[in-house]
Amino acid sequence: MEFKSPALDKLVGELQKLPGIGSKTAERLAHHILRLSREDALQMAKAIEAVKETVTYCKRCYNFAEGELCSICDDSSRDTGKICVVEQARDLAAIEKSGSYDGIYHVLLGALAPLDGIEPENLTLDGLLKRVKVEEVAEVIIATNPSFEGEGTALYLREMLLEVEGLRLTRIARGMPSGSQFEHVGRNIVSDAFEGRREMS
Repeated sequence: MEFKSPALDKLVGELQKLPGIGSKTAERLAHHILRLSREDALQMAKAIEAVKETVTYCKRCYNFAEGELCSICDDSSRDTGKICVVEQARDLAAIEKSGSYDGIYHVLLGALAPLDGIEPENLTLDGLLKRVKVEEVAEVIIATNPSFEGEGTALYLREMLLEVEGLRLTRIARGMPSGSQFEHVGRNIVSDAFEGRREMS
C-alpha cells in the first residue's frame, strides 16, 4: 500500500508554489528535505524565516536591503550620476556580476503587462521620477529585459522621462537576444549591452 502523509503532501503543495517547480520536481525536493538531518532541515527553515523577517526593499531604489538602504545605495564609491533601471532585483544582481557598471539602480518591481493587471501604478515609477528630479542624475539607462513587456516598459519610461530637462536617456544595446532575461545570459553579453547602449531621446 502506498504511504500517505498529509504533512508530506502539504510540503509538496507549498514547493509547487515556487516559480518553475512542477509536481514531480516538488516531490523530489520534498523527499530530499525528508532525507536531510533534522538539524539541516531546521537550518533551512530558519534561513527562510530569517530572510522574511530581515530583508525588505531599499527606501531609495527598491533593491533588496536589510536596512533603510541597500549595499549599493550605501556605497559612496558608486557613480550617483547614473541610474540603471531594471525590472527586478535579480536583474540588478546579474548586471553586478558582469562588473560592467559602476552607477546606481532603480528597481521597478516588474514590467508593464496590462493583460495581467500590471499598470504603471503597480510599479515604482513615481519613485524613479522623483529621484531623477531631486537627485543630480545625468543619465538614466533603461535596462528592462528585451521581452514584449520589457520593451513596452522601456517606451513608457522614455515618454515619462523626456520631460526632465538635460537628462541623457539611453537603452541597453541589442546584444541580448530578444525575449531573454539578464539572469540567463553571460556576463560578456551583459557588458556588451551596456557598452553599446544607445540614446533614446
